[in-house]
Amino acid sequence: MREQNRTIIHPGQMEQQMAAPHVNPAPAGTGQRRTFLGYLALMGPAFVVGAWQFGPGNLTTAVQAGSRFDYSLVWVIAVSTILMIFFTDMSVRLGIVTPTSLITSIKEHLGKPVGILAGFGVFGITLMFSVGNAVGSGLGLSLVFGGSPVVWTVVCTAAVGLVLAFRNVYGLVEKALLVIVVLMGIAFIASTVVAQPDWYRSMEGMVPSLPPGSEILIVALVGTNFSINAAFYTSYGIKEHRRTRADYRDITLADTIPGIVAPGIMTTLVILVAASVLGKTGAEAGTINALASVFAPLAGPVGSMLFALGLSGAAFSSMIANATAGGTMLSDAMGRGTHAGSPAARIVTGMILAFGLIITLSFQSSPVGLIVIAQSLTVLIAPLLGVLILVMANRSSLMGELRNRWWHNLFGAIGLIAIVASSIRLITLLIG
Repeated sequence: MREQNRTIIHPGQMEQQMAAPHVNPAPAGTGQRRTFLGYLALMGPAFVVGAWQFGPGNLTTAVQAGSRFDYSLVWVIAVSTILMIFFTDMSVRLGIVTPTSLITSIKEHLGKPVGILAGFGVFGITLMFSVGNAVGSGLGLSLVFGGSPVVWTVVCTAAVGLVLAFRNVYGLVEKALLVIVVLMGIAFIASTVVAQPDWYRSMEGMVPSLPPGSEILIVALVGTNFSINAAFYTSYGIKEHRRTRADYRDITLADTIPGIVAPGIMTTLVILVAASVLGKTGAEAGTINALASVFAPLAGPVGSMLFALGLSGAAFSSMIANATAGGTMLSDAMGRGTHAGSPAARIVTGMILAFGLIITLSFQSSPVGLIVIAQSLTVLIAPLLGVLILVMANRSSLMGELRNRWWHNLFGAIGLIAIVASSIRLITLLIG
C-alpha cells in the first residue's frame, strides 16, 4: 500500500521544477511564493555593478553632456541602459551555470589563453576607472570639508583599502553599496525636482542625434553606462551567493533590472539638471566648481554641498567595486583564486588603488578632462569582453535551458556593434 502512495517524478517534470522560480524561504517545489524579504535577499550583485557604473566618470560626463548639449544626449543613456540589462542578464545566467567562475569556464571552453586575456582585459579597464575614482573622491571631499583634493584622494584611497581588508569582502561591499546607491538616488531626485527641467524637451532628447563636437563625449557616455566589464563581474556576485537555476526569474525582477536601471535613471537626472541649470547660462562644466554649481538650486551652498556629497559617494562606491572586481578577475585569470578574499585578489586590488592614486597625483592640471579621457579608453577593451559573454551564453553544453534565446542574441549583437563603433570612433579621434 505504501508503494501506491509514492509520487513518481519523471525526468521532464524534474526539468520543469528546476526551471521554475525559486520560492525562498520555502523549499523549491512547495508551491509557496517568495516573501517580500525573500525578494530583498536577492538584491545585491546587479546593484554592485550599478554602483561601479555610476562613478565620478559617469557623473562628470553626464554633467558635461547636459551643460554642453542640453537634452540632446539623453538617448545615449536610454540605449546604453537597455543593452546593459541584456549583457548583465547573460552574466547572471553564466554565474548560475558555471561550475566555478566565468573566467575559469572560459579557459575550459575557449582555451586558457583566452581566459587569461579576459582577466588582464578587465584589469586594464579597472585601472582606467581607478583614475576617475581617485580624482572624484578627492575633489568631492575637498568641497565638503575643505583642504587639498590631493590629501583627500589619499585619505579616501586609504579608507577603501581598509574596507577591502576585511575577511568577508564581497558581503561587506555589497551591503555598503546598496545603501550608498539609495542615498544618491534620493539626492539626485531632489535636485531634479528643484531644478525643474523642461520635461518636453527631455523627451525630445530620446530621439538619437549627433550634435557637432559631441563624439568623444558620446564615447565616454557609452563607456560609463554600457559597462561590459561591470556586466562581466555580475557572474562573480551570483556565484558568491550560490544562486541556482530556480532563482533566475526572481533575480531578474528583484536585482538585474532595478540594479541596472537605477544608475541609468540617476545619470539621466544629472543630465536634466545640468541642462536646466548650466544650459540656461551657456556655461560648461569644465572645472569642479562648475560641476558643483549644477546643484546650486538646492538653496545655494546647500545645493553645492549636496553635489559634493553625491560626487564623493559615487567615487567611494565605484572605487570599492572597481578594485574588488579587478582584483578578483585577474586573480581568477592567473589561477590564484576566484573569490575577492583570496590573497592574490587582495594584492591586485591594492595595485589598482595605488595606480589611481599615482596617476591622480601626477596629473592635476585638468582633473575633469582626465576623467573623461580615462573613461573613454575603456571602450577599447570592452569588445573582447562582450564577445566572450555572448559566446559563452550560447554554449548549449554549458547553459542548458538557460542558453541565449534569439532576442538575447539580437540585443547582444546590437550592443557589440555599438561598442565596436565607439572603439573605432575613439581611435580615429585620437589619431586625428
